Amino acid sequence: MLTFQEALGNIDQEETPSLLLANGFSQAWNAKIFNYANLLEAADFGQRDAIIRSLFTNLNTYDFEAIMRQLVAAETVCEAYGVERETINQIKEDQEHLKQALITAISNTHPHLPHEVTDEQYSSVRKFISGFNQIFTVNYDLLLYWSRNKNDLPPENYRTDDGFRAQRRWEGHSTNQEVHFLHGGLHIYDSGSSIKKHAFTEAGETIIEQVRENLEQGKFPLFVSEPSHEGKLKKIEHNPYLNYCFQELRNLKGALFIYGHSMDENDRHIFAQIKRSQISKVFVSIYGDENSESNTRARANARAYLQRPGLDVDFFDAATAPVWA
Repeated sequence: MLTFQEALGNIDQEETPSLLLANGFSQAWNAKIFNYANLLEAADFGQRDAIIRSLFTNLNTYDFEAIMRQLVAAETVCEAYGVERETINQIKEDQEHLKQALITAISNTHPHLPHEVTDEQYSSVRKFISGFNQIFTVNYDLLLYWSRNKNDLPPENYRTDDGFRAQRRWEGHSTNQEVHFLHGGLHIYDSGSSIKKHAFTEAGETIIEQVRENLEQGKFPLFVSEPSHEGKLKKIEHNPYLNYCFQELRNLKGALFIYGHSMDENDRHIFAQIKRSQISKVFVSIYGDENSESNTRARANARAYLQRPGLDVDFFDAATAPVWA
């Protein structure tokens, strides 16, 4: 398996590759915060808590998306078998309980302030991401947002980008946006009439504080948390911001690095969009034993979902990428 530097050496020197980040990027900073086990412990499912938690226990998983897939499947089966409408409606309501509990748990467990990341870590990750052209992420947290917009840290001439530009640019106008939150983020929300973003206010409110205030008013961050790639794509296509970011993925050329992604089927919409692009080389990070069951599956999926004539897939050791080092 290649090291990160060896992978970089396999592209033209004058070429600047693009980057797709997934949960492994956040877990590399703090695996205790950004994992489903911690989120489940922090989740509150309200009056349905005992029932929904029993699903996690019985299926022996911490994965919210896995439980969501089971609930969607249960709804389909019940519809086909003519189960009473009350039960079907409860299953549908539990899907919403699950989604909202996940969003709330993420906002409650997320680092409160940017300075909880050290300047050394910011400098390292900024140096890492500055080596890429277009940057895409499926993460909801603020780590990339903070890293890209932190002031007075190396490298010099580092252009800030919160992944959010004027709405008119999502409607066909040109933009210099380089950061794209494919599945939404904590700092982005739908006001009902337009897509908006949180930012630091004159009163000094942090983004997390603004997110919590919105949650108290029933306004949730813009998250794509559907259990299937079909459901995720449908939500993306019906949101101007998300759809703009998704279409930018198809406009890519050259080389793409994918860091921290398990290459699971529920993101096949993203892989299909990459496959439709003019990308000629994809490098996928592998963490740990490359021959483990999960990594063997990840490598097989990467080839199956991405490879085509003119697009080659290779792999590099995630531990050799100087992300938060």
